Amino acid sequence: MTRPSRRNTAEWAAVVLGAVLVAVIVKAFLIQAFFIPSLSMYSTLDKGDRVLVNKVSYHLHDVHRGDLVVFERPPGVPDDTPKDLIKRVIGLPGETIESRRGRVYVNGVALDEPYLDDGVHTDSPALKRQTVPTGDLFVMGDNRAHSYDGRYFGPIDADLVVGRAFMRVWPFPSMHIF
Repeated sequence: MTRPSRRNTAEWAAVVLGAVLVAVIVKAFLIQAFFIPSLSMYSTLDKGDRVLVNKVSYHLHDVHRGDLVVFERPPGVPDDTPKDLIKRVIGLPGETIESRRGRVYVNGVALDEPYLDDGVHTDSPALKRQTVPTGDLFVMGDNRAHSYDGRYFGPIDADLVVGRAFMRVWPFPSMHIF
């Protein structure tokens, strides 16, 4: 190999290595793509959709009610459940939550849930009255009748949250910012 071709090969190797390093850093600390494995968030997200998750935002501000969060499978949830789940934040630390007559109540006030499809009710199973512990969040799927969520496994430790889903990127025609 001549000197210019070795140099050219070394430059390309450095570019490829740099690109891989940047991709690893972005995935580990900034943004990661996640696959939606079920219909629990339908119609906001469909089975097979892919979303981008911001892993930095909750280091800068608190979680907000209504956020779509990806979190690690909570302790006690069966191992056949996906390792990472996505649900909507319904209850924040210190809040009292419950469902009555198919509606969710937070601190005694009916929660406005414009993201739910018409006719979706929170009554099977019902959300029993409880106070969300300090450091925890209460999460539920938008497809209430088909979601394995906080009504089954209870509040989750906020430390399990990977980040906030902010954009559907696949399928491409359905790309959408939340």
